[in-house]
Amino acid sequence: MARGNGARSARGDRNYLKAHHAAWAVFHPAWIPEPLDPGVEQLKRIRVAAGTVAAVGVYTFVEGGFAVTEMLENLLVACGVLLVIAPLTVGVMLWIWRRGGSLRALRPPLLRALGLLLTFVAAAALTLFLLQNSSRTDMGLLILPAGLLTLWLVWFVGAGALRVTGNFFGTAAVHRGLPPLLAIVTTWLMALPDLFTGDLHGLGLTLGIVFILGAPLTVTGIALYELAVLKRRFGIRLADHPSLHLGRRPYDPRYSYGR
Repeated sequence: MARGNGARSARGDRNYLKAHHAAWAVFHPAWIPEPLDPGVEQLKRIRVAAGTVAAVGVYTFVEGGFAVTEMLENLLVACGVLLVIAPLTVGVMLWIWRRGGSLRALRPPLLRALGLLLTFVAAAALTLFLLQNSSRTDMGLLILPAGLLTLWLVWFVGAGALRVTGNFFGTAAVHRGLPPLLAIVTTWLMALPDLFTGDLHGLGLTLGIVFILGAPLTVTGIALYELAVLKRRFGIRLADHPSLHLGRRPYDPRYSYGR
């Protein structure tokens, strides 16, 4: 009972005028399950950092000209990849899980996860649109409120990116192994086009390959270890039907990612 009261108190203390509080409420809703183990949670934090590097295109720092607009463009590209790859990956897993039981019960959490992804894509697209148009001279008196809204949305999307990268759009509500699996697939699909096209962003062959492969290799290593921990400590296997692992309780929801 005390834990539930603490969680409600934490939600009540949030100020939704603050972008990071609003991002938590929108992109880490109550239906997303808490982590099972503190070790897995620490791995997730590391994976969040590595995945964020891959998703937002931090190579702009290396090239010496970081720009928020370019960051959001890269983020939208990552979201576009997710819109295609996430359903395909989940579809493959559903085909595997169908042999272990009914899939009907998985429909609600899958739809909620898709809704979270679409909400994030819409927020990022709106922010990019405002960044590109908020300084137009024909906006008149709307320039100031549009500028303030744009700054708020930039912070909101940035904080939201950390949330959705940590919970991978709530796919743990479907199966605990889906977030690390999607992390592996997404980061490799973001990196491979650069390798195949030879677009090393002007870094040179050696540094370019190291930089491009660094994020997916890091994310893959962490995600595989996360899957191994889930299997060894909790008996959760990626190929198992999600219904086999329902009812597992988190180690302590007060210490979940981002709180």
